[in-house]
Amino acid sequence: MLVTDQMGYPVEIPEQPRRIVSLVPSQTELLFDLGLDDLVVGITKFCNHPAEKVSSKTKIGGTKNFHFDQIDALHPDLIIGNKEENYQEGILQLKAKYPVWMSDITNLAEAMEMVRQISLITNKIEPAQQLIQKILNSFQNLKPTRKIPAAYFIWRQPYLSVGQDTFIHQMLKSCGFVNVFANFSRYPEITATQLQAAQPKVILLSSEPYPFREKHVQEFQALCPSAIIKLVDGEMFSWYGSRLQYSAAYFEKLMAEVAVELS
Repeated sequence: MLVTDQMGYPVEIPEQPRRIVSLVPSQTELLFDLGLDDLVVGITKFCNHPAEKVSSKTKIGGTKNFHFDQIDALHPDLIIGNKEENYQEGILQLKAKYPVWMSDITNLAEAMEMVRQISLITNKIEPAQQLIQKILNSFQNLKPTRKIPAAYFIWRQPYLSVGQDTFIHQMLKSCGFVNVFANFSRYPEITATQLQAAQPKVILLSSEPYPFREKHVQEFQALCPSAIIKLVDGEMFSWYGSRLQYSAAYFEKLMAEVAVELS
């Protein structure tokens, strides 16, 4: 069947794909949660959920470094990737040989549309509908009571934050955080001076892609002595697949902790 992916490209996909390669961790988890365990034959080395199931799957390299010989050996009839997380050169090389369906996600609505479209091309419509409704209900119940200036960091040396045209920005907004670097580029490099000038009340240090730890809290506290520094689960802010079913509850807990520390 001929479908159009989220980047607007037509993709000819088998009526029932039998050998799926996933190039994105959050979408890999989604495939398993939709019950496609036996059809997923290849994943990236960063695909770590669900742990008990991904361990037996063939690793085809990283999200930006595909091992084409390993992919060829798997004879996939469907490859699922993402515009931001994968690299264009590698995707084009794969498209020359295989059906490649690409997602493009910057907000919750686009994430839900990704789930819906993947369910259509893999014939898993009913479980996907249940998942979508569960996620949407959880976010509908997420009602922040105040707006808090915040900075979210994904990297160190150099410091990298997030701008408004990102999925993470939208997740911050859903929590009531006002992204102090919203008007910068998508993933701006931030100097210590810029951070101090932005005066965030809360600084969130993500667990991925850079693994911020407790030892880094003091580093940021020295720059912004009056700010609250929190280590946060990056998967809850940046994974746009089935992990979103847990995000709203995580955000509620985080919001409650911040409210107490600000009081």
